[in-house]
Amino acid sequence: MQADGKAADGGMLPDANGTDPNPGGKADGSKWERPRLTRKSLMKCCLVKWIIASTTQQGPDRHSCDGEFELSMVRHQPEGLDQLQAQTQFTRKELQSLYRGFKNECPSGLVDEETFKTIYSQFFPQGDATTYAHFLFNAFDMDRNGSIRFEDFVIGLSVLLRGSVTEKLRWAFNLYDINKDGLITKEEMMSIMTSIYDMMGRYTLPSVRDDSPYEHVERFFQKMDRNRDGVVTIDEFIETCQKDENIMASMQLFENVI
Repeated sequence: MQADGKAADGGMLPDANGTDPNPGGKADGSKWERPRLTRKSLMKCCLVKWIIASTTQQGPDRHSCDGEFELSMVRHQPEGLDQLQAQTQFTRKELQSLYRGFKNECPSGLVDEETFKTIYSQFFPQGDATTYAHFLFNAFDMDRNGSIRFEDFVIGLSVLLRGSVTEKLRWAFNLYDINKDGLITKEEMMSIMTSIYDMMGRYTLPSVRDDSPYEHVERFFQKMDRNRDGVVTIDEFIETCQKDENIMASMQLFENVI
């Protein structure tokens, strides 16, 4: 995570690995291009690692020969595989693997906030992931009913990991818009940024200064709040992000804290 440098100078997320955003995403003399997501980078995603680990522990699937989901007696049964494949950027095989792990960890077919907190406390034991997990859960829980269906889970992951630039920016806006009123305030941005720094812990390298979240948010708003009304609209957010190389480069860091 970066206390100075590019991430603090307009990037939307601090680098979870303690390194600068990769400048290689922008080819010489051309506009920024979204980096291709490899299987290796996909596996950096905490939620994917959680699911895949569960699948591995469960062993080979004995029920996928017909190519469809095994629909057991659960509280919520997911949509068909073909429909989810059309709605996401995941392959049929990836969806099958994700569902097997999801069902193994969440037999009810639903995931709750406490599960998110458990996941992130396991992957970030050096810090306090409780608050960040709460915010992230709310971003996935679009129905605001306290639980996440498998469909919402994989559709959200698909946007974050393989969505277009605009799709990722809209998802990021939703994360920062804590009260879901269509605007981002400084207080909301500070809450999200502080939760990320708290989750990363005090032992990250390079070390993070206590005022880093504040500096990050101040620079964010200086660029985004164009009419100086104290809030950022989704149009301001997307337009500014797309024109700022530092912010766009930081987009590829989403999988480090998702």
